[in-house]
Amino acid sequence: MTKVVAIMSMSLDGYVADANDGVAEVFDWYFSGDVEIPMPVPTSEFTFRVSAPSADHLGGLMGEVGAFLTGRRTFDAADGWGGRHPWDVPAFVVTHHVPDGWPRPGSTVQFVTDGIEGAVARAKAAAAPKSVAVHGAQTIQQLLDAGLLDEIHIDLAAVLLGAGVRLFDLANTPVVLGNPTVVTGVAVTHLRYPVHTS
Repeated sequence: MTKVVAIMSMSLDGYVADANDGVAEVFDWYFSGDVEIPMPVPTSEFTFRVSAPSADHLGGLMGEVGAFLTGRRTFDAADGWGGRHPWDVPAFVVTHHVPDGWPRPGSTVQFVTDGIEGAVARAKAAAAPKSVAVHGAQTIQQLLDAGLLDEIHIDLAAVLLGAGVRLFDLANTPVVLGNPTVVTGVAVTHLRYPVHTS
């Protein structure tokens, strides 16, 4: 079964970006070690350098993901990944309007304008039998509220931001989670929880 899995780096106090949408502090762990993790897209100049436990963890995660699902805000912040997500899988962007200049020839980024359920269906079809990874606080919140998320994967960064973009501002609570798997890296703890559906 194709799972829908939220994947986000988050501060210990629950923020995925600072008050200016900056993510440097919650992403520092990607550059806190000696093991290089190059991105699958050959043109990408972005290489992670993480601790050995985080490298094993990321390698397994990258092999599991068959598509990404994200919101427009994340797409804009990433400048559309230049048309190809660094993990070299299709990326589906939930948006009200397709941005100017898109879609682009040769791009693996697709836009979904008919809502979150349609976006999940398209991403799952593209990812099968692998998982759909989800980025973006608002997209993850929508999926949780709609009961469409199977797992929550949090890379818990060793930082307190105090303010910014919160990951878990939810309309429908409580959300019951199962027991986590835990991997301890340098400057990060990787937590993965199954989401219990009623």
